[in-house]
Amino acid sequence: MEKVLKNSIFLAFFSITFFSCSDISKKVDEKMEQLLKKTESLDSLLNQEVDKVLTLDSLIDKEHQKVIKLDSLIQKSSTKLDSVVNKVTKPLSK
Repeated sequence: MEKVLKNSIFLAFFSITFFSCSDISKKVDEKMEQLLKKTESLDSLLNQEVDKVLTLDSLIDKEHQKVIKLDSLIQKSSTKLDSVVNKVTKPLSK
């Protein structure tokens, strides 16, 4: 009888431990799944923000090229204006 009681207690303890581990394993799996979903969401958001930065960088580069062209045009216009002014003022100087 004592042997049956010990075996019953051992079996009960083993069953409780097994089901506890099983429950913990399910919870860990659920938490891992949640973490994976959050990680994927964060990755998606990060990719969107990187795309925005790249677009902004492209726009800045285009505007910079426009500024360079405008600067060149202003420089040419200024040179022409200086030339005209010098031509007009030289005959007056004589």
